[in-house]
Amino acid sequence: MEWAFTPEQVVKGEVDYGLADFRRDLAQELRLNLNYPNEGWFHEAYNLVYDLCHWLATGRTASAFLDTVPANAPLDHAALGAIQNYMADNVAMLGAILQRMIMDGVEAGLPLKDAVAAAAQRHCDIIKSTPLGGQADA
Repeated sequence: MEWAFTPEQVVKGEVDYGLADFRRDLAQELRLNLNYPNEGWFHEAYNLVYDLCHWLATGRTASAFLDTVPANAPLDHAALGAIQNYMADNVAMLGAILQRMIMDGVEAGLPLKDAVAAAAQRHCDIIKSTPLGGQADA
């Protein structure tokens, strides 16, 4: 994806671009670039690619992520490896969004540990309310 702003601007709070926005944009990007046989397959592939981005944005390795992918996943290891090569900007932006979510908690007076926990809970809530990148408050 391309944006008219940087991850640094998101971290600093200079731009209002949240997790629901990112998920919507990722869904649009994948719809344009994946040849998918049906909506069920797309939904599973979308979740897998989002999870890959989240995994990488939180400092974990792609190889460790691939170890978690079941054999019957809609995208195999080779496809995910190819997709990963194009996800660096998305991973950086998602990382910035997650950092901003934590900073929002710290700026609201939460201790860092509690701000991280609150951001993790908010992340889960947004994921549940926007399964294919739909609108939600982020």
